[in-house]
This record gives sequence, structure tokens and C-alpha cells, in this order.
Amino acid sequence: MGISVAMCTFNGERFLSAQLESIAAQDRLPDELVVCDDGSSDRSVETVREFARHAAFPTRLVVNDKNLGSTKNFEKAISLCHRAIVALADQDDVWYRHKLRRIEQALLRTSATVAVFSDADLIDYDSRPLGLRLWKAFSFNAAEQGRFAEGRALNVLVKHPVVTGATMAFRRDLFDIVAPIPAEDIHDRWISFLLAARGQFGIISDPLMQYRGHEGQQEGLPPLLPRDLMAQARSRGANYHLEEIERYHRLSDRLGMRKADFPHAEYAQKEIERKVSHLANRARLPRSRVARIPSVLRETVNRSYWRYSAGWNSIAKDLVIR
Repeated sequence: MGISVAMCTFNGERFLSAQLESIAAQDRLPDELVVCDDGSSDRSVETVREFARHAAFPTRLVVNDKNLGSTKNFEKAISLCHRAIVALADQDDVWYRHKLRRIEQALLRTSATVAVFSDADLIDYDSRPLGLRLWKAFSFNAAEQGRFAEGRALNVLVKHPVVTGATMAFRRDLFDIVAPIPAEDIHDRWISFLLAARGQFGIISDPLMQYRGHEGQQEGLPPLLPRDLMAQARSRGANYHLEEIERYHRLSDRLGMRKADFPHAEYAQKEIERKVSHLANRARLPRSRVARIPSVLRETVNRSYWRYSAGWNSIAKDLVIR
């Protein structure tokens, strides 16, 4: 089918060479590599140019005239890809040799599969293993993996984002129905949700890469330590829920505009409506803890905390922390 790798760079000189070398070492080489640099002030551009001179596959570098930001830069890189499959690549990870081969096999297995993503081993800024995998860090448990396998990815993604762009690949021809991506959205969350409304979303439970967690990432890893989890919970008040509501409204609007392109659009929009209702109830909670109890109890009884939030953790947050 042909595989394009779409990579974005921005001041990633420290880790970029290792990532490029891991792509060059694939046992199934990409058919092209497209790199969009977003105005780096370090040697990222020179690093890619040096790599391109010796790469065994076409490598195209585009340097943006102005900084686009991560989302729009990825949109641009993907739009410049010409092969049937697009695999996304961050500038600071390390791929295992079999990553592209496994991705291709998964997408070739059936034409119903529109996209696929994998697990990853976590490493820190200094490339030390963290002894933890990406899916576990994002609480993507066995039950939710089963829902993906059963074709119910939307039930998971409407609850929380579990698809990390660096592990994702999808059919290039479908990008035209998810673009343009709103600049205020995160590209992998937008793409994965809409593609799940289109067709089957495949999963590869084996780690196909090392995913680096550090402060410079757009989204990064969720908090792993109890104190960090508490800090995050305290920071996510009404404004956070209102921003999430706006994000889901944008997704619903896109599904409505291109309903013919998304077989599961109607179901997705109904789930979004329920999610938005749940978020709105959480955003409206009164300051008094006692006064919150009736609303929290209603959302508990109707199971919304489990369908659209983090279950008991979210209940505790709304009753005690907020």
C-alpha cells in the first residue's frame, strides 16, 4: 500500500537524530518521510537535511515561514504525504524495528480498519526506562481495549483520550474528511475520535516504540504520582469542563456537516450530547460541598461518572476537592 511517515519538529535537536535513526532502521522501511519544521532555532533543520542526504527512502523537509503550532504543523505534514498509510512520528521518541511492519499488517488485515495504534514503553528525558507502559499510564485497561476490539472505540474516546498520536497510523484518504483540524484542538484527539466514527479502530497491544515523557510536550503523560494527581484534580475546575464542552461541540459540528462520511455519526453525536450534559452538571456544582450532593448523586445513579469521567475518582473530586 505504501507508508508515509509524517513528523513535526520544533527545537528537537537533542533527541531528533536517535528518532530518525530508528526510522531508518525499520525492517519495513517507509516509502517516504515528510518533516515539517515549525521554525526551530536549534540544529533541527540541519539534522534532518543531513539525514535526508543518506536516507534509503525519499525524505522531504518543509520549513514553515511562521510558527503554526503543533496541531496545524501536523495537519500540514499529513497533507503533504502521498502514500496510502500515514504513520505519525514525534521528534523525541525511539521506534522499535518492527513498528511499521506491524502497523501495515494490522491495516491490511481488513479494509474495515481505518486506523490503528499501539502501546509503548515509557522513557524519561535521559532515555531511562520508567518501568511502565503508555496504556497503563493513560488508564487504558483491558475492558476498554476489549471495547476497541469489538468496534466500540467511541464508547472509550468519549470518556477519555487514549490514542497517542505518536503510536497512531491511519488511511491517508480519510484525512480529507477530518481536516481542517481546529487550531485549539490537539490533533490526535481530533483525528482519533472522528475516525472512530468512520470505522474500525485497531489496537496493537505490544509496545512498538519508546515514548519519551518530558515537560516540553504539548500534551505529555498524565500525572503518575499521587501528589501530581491531586494537583491536577485541583486545577480542573469549571473552566476545564467548559473548555471540554466546547471541544465536543466542535466535534459534533464536524460530524453534522459531513454526516455522509461518518457511518456512526448519529451515535457519536448522541454520546457527545450525553457527555456535554455530564460536563455541564459538573461545571455548575455549587461552592458548598453539602449542596453538591444531590447533583453528584444523580450523576452517580445514572452511571455518567463511569461512562464519561473517571468513576469514583471523579466523584471524590466533585464532593471533596472542588
